[in-house]
Amino acid sequence: MNLFFKPFAWVLPTALLLAGCNGTDKDTVKPEPHTTYSKADWNALPQVTGNDLQSGFASWRSACTRLKADPNWGSVCSDAANLPASPSVPEISNFLQAHLDVYSLRSAEGSSDGLITGYYEPVYPGSLKPTQTANVPIYSVPSDLVVVNLDSIYPELKGKRLRGRLEGRVLKPYDTAETINGKGLNAPVLAWLTDPMDLQFLQIQGSGRVQLDDGRQLRIGYADQNGHPYKPIGRWLVEQGELKKEDVTMGTIHAWAMAHPERVHEMLASNPSYVFFTQNPDSNEGPRGSLNVPLTAGYSVAVDRKVIPLGSLLWLSTTQADGQPIVRPVAAQDTGGAIAGEVRADFFVGTGPEAGQIAGDMKQKGNIWLLWPKGAALPQ
Repeated sequence: MNLFFKPFAWVLPTALLLAGCNGTDKDTVKPEPHTTYSKADWNALPQVTGNDLQSGFASWRSACTRLKADPNWGSVCSDAANLPASPSVPEISNFLQAHLDVYSLRSAEGSSDGLITGYYEPVYPGSLKPTQTANVPIYSVPSDLVVVNLDSIYPELKGKRLRGRLEGRVLKPYDTAETINGKGLNAPVLAWLTDPMDLQFLQIQGSGRVQLDDGRQLRIGYADQNGHPYKPIGRWLVEQGELKKEDVTMGTIHAWAMAHPERVHEMLASNPSYVFFTQNPDSNEGPRGSLNVPLTAGYSVAVDRKVIPLGSLLWLSTTQADGQPIVRPVAAQDTGGAIAGEVRADFFVGTGPEAGQIAGDMKQKGNIWLLWPKGAALPQ
C-alpha cells in the first residue's frame, strides 16, 4: 500500500506535528497544569446512546485486570466484575451512579472548553529481512540502555526518568537519533521499513503495523526511548522557512521530503529523540497503550496523567472535523508527549488509512468530565 498517494492518511493536527504527539517522549518536562475539578450532577452529563454507554463501559472494564491493586479503582473494579459479561444499560447506569461522582474538568481560568485531537495505528510496508528497498531498521531496546527512575530517590520527581549508557562508572547520554540513523545500533531489529519518513511518523504515533509481502502484518508498540527531548520536525520546517505553520501536516512534511531528498537527513537530525519498539502479539485487538491494555477504537483516549490518572472513566463531548458528534464514556488508557493540559485528550480512532483521515483532521473543542470513585481523594 502506497500511502503517499492517499494524502488523507498522512494528515495530523498542526499542533501535534509542531509540539509532539502521543506515544513518544513520555518524560518530557512540561508546565504543570492547574486543573479545577468542579463537582457536577449526573444530570449535567450530555446524553449518550445505549450502545455508546455499553461500549465505553466495556472499554473501561477491560483494564480492570491492571487496576486491581489501585487504591482508587481496585474496589470499583472488584464490584464491576460481579456484573454480567454484557450488562444492560440500566445495570451500567445504576452501577456508575452508585460508585462514582462526576467532576467537570476546568482550566485555571475556569473554562470547561479544551482541545480534543485524534490518533491512530498506521500501517507501513516493510520486511522481516533487509532488502534493497526495505533498509530502514525498526530497533528493539538496546541492551546497553540504562533507565533510572528518579522517583525512587526523589518522590517529587514521580514519573521522571534518566536514560543513558554507562561508560565505566559514569552514566552518559545515549546516542541521538542522528547518530543512530547514521551509525546504527547493536540492538535487535524487529523489521525493516522502506522509507525513513515512515519510521519518523511511526515514532510519533508510538505504535503501528508493518505490512509484509506475504500478507501478514507485524504489530509493534512503544518500548522505550533514548532519553533525548522530542523536537518536532514540523517546527524545524517552519523555522527553515520551508512551510508555514498553518500548512504543517504529515502530508506536507512527506511531500517536502520527497522533493528534497538531499535534506531529509538534516530534517530528521533536528529531532534528537529516538523510540525503540517491541513486537506485540499477533491478534485483532487494538494496540496497547501506556496502561498495557489493548486500546478500543472509539472508546480509548490518551490523557495527561498529571490531570487524569490512567484507568479513569471519562465522559467526553466533542465532534469530528466534519461536525459529527462524539458524546460517550471513554477510558483513559494511554499517554503522550503532546497530550498536556487541563482539559485535553487524544481520541483513539482505529487502524489504517481511513482511521488516519479521521484522526488527522481532528483538532476540536471539547468538554471532559471525570467519573471518580466516591470518597477517593481527587488527583493532585
